[in-house]
Amino acid sequence: MLQLGVNIDHVATLRQARYKSGQDGMSPEPDPVAAAAEAEAVGAHGITVHLREDRRHIQDSDVHTLRKTIRTRLNLEMADVPEIVAIAEALKPDEVCIVPERRAEVTTEGGLNVTVKSLPRTIARLRNAGIVVSLFIAPNLKQVRAAAAAGAQFIELHTGAYANARDNTTELKRLVSAAELAHGLGLRVNAGHGLNYRNITGTFAVPHMETLNIGHSIVSRAVFVGLRQAVAEMLAAMKGYPG
Repeated sequence: MLQLGVNIDHVATLRQARYKSGQDGMSPEPDPVAAAAEAEAVGAHGITVHLREDRRHIQDSDVHTLRKTIRTRLNLEMADVPEIVAIAEALKPDEVCIVPERRAEVTTEGGLNVTVKSLPRTIARLRNAGIVVSLFIAPNLKQVRAAAAAGAQFIELHTGAYANARDNTTELKRLVSAAELAHGLGLRVNAGHGLNYRNITGTFAVPHMETLNIGHSIVSRAVFVGLRQAVAEMLAAMKGYPG
């Protein structure tokens, strides 16, 4: 069964737009930890958060509270930088997804360059801490091979180009080829970025996927119908995946 990891970063983005540090003696809202509980209550299989270096949305206190409170799986997205690697080692999320990170970007804009020399060392450190390691990569066969060589257990295929293309036939073929190669190399496959209620069924052509990590579309839908309903609708949209 294809699983759903709900990314709650944009709940924290909304909070940070008004509250920087709980000023005015008020409790900052909306609370991403409460959002995680709402998502789990209707069947989300995991919670994804990105602890960025600039702390623009998710804060350290969020990830520590989530680690203690969620009932499913915690997937921590993070850059390969010493400070965040050390936090991950101490936190011990169920899974880490290493992503590229640039200060000027609105959200993660592309896949990781897996040939960076520091990555195998970081992957080994995290795996030694008992953490499953995934790499967020474009559907590029060279990067898939590099991910396997670096010691990752999962890749997460960046579906942004597929989501943004008017005619996504070519991008879908790239995703299929990358997933097939990854599976053949012993890597497990997740996917995410730009997926929504309209384009998600197109990804059903991609084999071997285990989890789709989706955030912005769910949080956007939740503005109108509530978070529980938004998550339930996404889970319903995912039911047709053949595996």
